[in-house]
This record gives sequence, structure tokens and C-alpha cells, in this order.
Amino acid sequence: MSAILPLNRRRTAALAVTAALLVPALAACGSDDKKSDAGASPSASAPAEVKPANLTVLAASSLTDVFKTAGAAYEKAHPGTKITFSFAGSQELAAQVKQGAPADALVTADTKTMEGLLAQTNDPAIIAKNRLVIAAGKGNPFKIGGLKDLADTKIKVVLAAPEVPVGRYSKQILDAQKIEVKPVSQEPNVRAVLSKVELGEADAGLVYKTDTIKSGDKVVVVDIPDAENAVASYPAASLKGSKNAEAAAAFVAWLTTPEAQKILQDAGFQKP
Repeated sequence: MSAILPLNRRRTAALAVTAALLVPALAACGSDDKKSDAGASPSASAPAEVKPANLTVLAASSLTDVFKTAGAAYEKAHPGTKITFSFAGSQELAAQVKQGAPADALVTADTKTMEGLLAQTNDPAIIAKNRLVIAAGKGNPFKIGGLKDLADTKIKVVLAAPEVPVGRYSKQILDAQKIEVKPVSQEPNVRAVLSKVELGEADAGLVYKTDTIKSGDKVVVVDIPDAENAVASYPAASLKGSKNAEAAAAFVAWLTTPEAQKILQDAGFQKP
């Protein structure tokens, strides 16, 4: 015969049974909630994978060497993506963009050119900076030591055209020092200026410091003091007319990452 429990003990036992029945149910609900959160969290916080694309990037000629390295690194990290660079003076690139040339991103050697393309570009980001130097001919036979020496009419000086960023910077620093230079030619981009000096067709030219790194003994680099120099900023932006908007934006964003910045700085560019 079963013993009859007192009323208070019967209530306690009933509550214990109810609690025992509820615990598994609550645990199951908690488990479902966790599964639901786990499933929702990644899609809410993790960015979607950018699909591989063939990108065309218009870039200032002074980026020719470093962007070949950067492009290879980006393609390796993003299998399936192919980057084709088109290098020219920033003013030429701006004209191409305004004419609707099929491209995905743009990198210029100055902010002024980029600011003139607000209708065609998304928000730009400064990815690097640069400074000017004097590139003197092999052996520096005229013993050029500074900007004032470029005023000597015996020295054949070549500059970039004033509408080119490096040409504008050159004029800026020469005017600031009240130095009058009569160039034997005005070139469409900085690489053309350097080439004239390397080939002996000019005795000196004003170029970006990074351009002279691979010149070897073809030129002698004469540094310009900071107080007399100009800082060139390089903005990058994806183009609104790009057919690969996400991939173009991803590449521009990558240019600001530590990996890309190391490539740029190893090539002599300064931090943005």
C-alpha cells in the first residue's frame, strides 16, 4: 500500500515533476534560438564575397612599376580577378573618363584632377604621397646641387607640361623660389621627362622621387629640401560607370590595406 503524503509534501513533489518536465523544453527552445542566431549572424555581419571580374584601372604614369607589383598581389589574393592597367598623365586619364572610356577605377597623381571628376567617380581615398627631386644626367656633369642651378641657360632642362600634375608641382616650387627656368621641352607625363634625361636629351628634369629608383646610374638624384618641395597626393576612386562596381570598389579599398601600403612604401611612396 502506498503511503499518503501530507498536503505540503504532495505540492512540493508536484512542483518538482513540473520543473523536470519544463527543463528539457526550455533547453530545446534555447538550442533552437542559438541555432537561429548562429545562422543569422554571419550573413548579417560578414561582407558578401565579391565576384571575380576583369578590371580596367586608369593610373598615373608614376605608378607604372609599383602597380604592376600591386596588381599581381591582388590577383593572387583574389583568384579569378584580372586587372589591366592603363598608365598615362593624370590629365589624359581625366579626359578618357569624361569621354566615357570603359574603365572601372581611377588613380591620379593629384587631388585637383580627381576633384574635377566628381560626377564620374565615387568617393576617393588618398592611397599614397610623393615628392619631387631633380634628375640630373649621368654623372651630373653640370654639378647641379639645387633648384637655383636649373636657371642656368647652359643647362638643358625638361619639365612636364603645366596641365600635368608633376608639371604643376614643378611650376609651384620654382615660382615659390622665384627661379625662372626655360625648359627645352614640356612633356605629357613624368615618365617622358625622366626618359629625356636618361637618354641624354636633357641635362636635368623635375620628376617624382619614386620614378628614379630604377634609373640606376643613368641619372643622379638631387634631393629638394622639404621647405622648397611640394607633396603630391594620390587619390583612388571607383568609377560610377563601371560594370563591375563591387569589384572596383573592393580594389580601391584594398589599396589602403597594410598589404598594399607595404608595396607602395617599399617602392618609395610615402604614407597617405
